[in-house]
Amino acid sequence: MTSFADSLKKEIARVARKELREEIAAMRKTSTAHRSEIAALKKQLKAVQAHVNRMNRNQGKGKVEKVRVAERAVQESSAVQIKGKPGRKVVFTSERLKAQRARLGFTQEQMAKLLEVSSLSIWKWESGGASPRASRVPQILERLALGKREAESQIAA
Repeated sequence: MTSFADSLKKEIARVARKELREEIAAMRKTSTAHRSEIAALKKQLKAVQAHVNRMNRNQGKGKVEKVRVAERAVQESSAVQIKGKPGRKVVFTSERLKAQRARLGFTQEQMAKLLEVSSLSIWKWESGGASPRASRVPQILERLALGKREAESQIAA
């Protein structure tokens, strides 16, 4: 009886594989067709986006231009011109803050007192975990440009 059951199971498995083979082949064909169609659509989308970008650059009007003007205003408000060098702008970076603190020989607590913030803020800014508000950046950059004696006198005051 076991040989009959075994041969029945084998025959059922063979027929099932035969049936599935045809269906899998059909699915592979449609999958390949879908992939090539997706690739073509991606290329078409990229071309359309490039065309839209070119049109926006050439147009110079509308909402895109207003957004660009607003972005420039934010960048200019968060940058300070270097004294005596018109046109050059300084931007706040964690590396600059670390370098200035090391140059002044200050602890994070002393630097916090100079910049009128908490020492935790200094730690977060230096580690890159946070950055100062855009409205505070010009003031911070001005104080970072101070010499050692001026900075110490401001801390003492």
